[in-house]
Amino acid sequence: MHPAPSVIIFTTLSGLGFGLLFFLGLGMPDVSGWVAFVFFVIAYGLSVGGLMASTFHLGHPERALKAFTQWRSSWLSREGWCAVIALLVMGLYAIGLVFFGQRWGFFGLIGAGFALATVFTTSMIYTQLKTIPRWNMKLTPAMFLSFSLAGGSLLAGQTSLAVPLLLAAAFVQAFYWWLGDKAFATSGTDLGTATGLGARGAVRAFEPPHTGTNYLLREFVFVVGRKHAEKLRIIAFVLAFMVPVLLLVLPFSHFFAALAVLSHLAGVAVSRWLFFAQAEHVVGLYYGKR
Repeated sequence: MHPAPSVIIFTTLSGLGFGLLFFLGLGMPDVSGWVAFVFFVIAYGLSVGGLMASTFHLGHPERALKAFTQWRSSWLSREGWCAVIALLVMGLYAIGLVFFGQRWGFFGLIGAGFALATVFTTSMIYTQLKTIPRWNMKLTPAMFLSFSLAGGSLLAGQTSLAVPLLLAAAFVQAFYWWLGDKAFATSGTDLGTATGLGARGAVRAFEPPHTGTNYLLREFVFVVGRKHAEKLRIIAFVLAFMVPVLLLVLPFSHFFAALAVLSHLAGVAVSRWLFFAQAEHVVGLYYGKR
């Protein structure tokens, strides 16, 4: 699929932001007053900024509020509800910490749960799509959640947790790439099943459906060269996981911690670009792209 900047920014920033909110809700770190205020500003800036970026990919952003009415059947609607509840409840929790020096644990736990639920519902928007075999796997939500927890622990300064969480996210990412590369072939989808003519024998296209480009080609067919993808995977893996882990095992310094966060952020952004760019939509079969 075409890797739109808006969805890359959205999935990268919101995952980090809600991951940080999760740890803040659990009291990690145990802060109050102005220190807590700074942590919540960062968390809300990433979360809300990411959610706002996602609206730029909508054909009619003014209709975004209507999505909240479809929560029974739409993961997008469920994501919206979880995000709003998480932000509101964590707002109450933040008021107690910042202005009263009180940790209202009930709000913290509820807010942390909905923060993680927001990341899960975001991942399910993509996981449910059977037309994109690379996304239609159980590992997709595992990847989103592991990235969010790893990034959130980094931002929360939880070094002892960040290292194992980063290593776990690295394993999930590598496994996701390995299975994803085989997903389209193992899905059993080809031009024969797409046209319903497979029972008659091998099916091939007589000529392209269009002589020029169209909406489907622009949005759903994006081919990444194998060598180019491999280089980007190495960059993403090194920046998102290896560099942060190496920096965290060194004697602690605020400079190294900040560098680890920036490296992880850059690596996740590259990984997200690949997540969308390598998503082979079955419609590509009609254009000879799969």
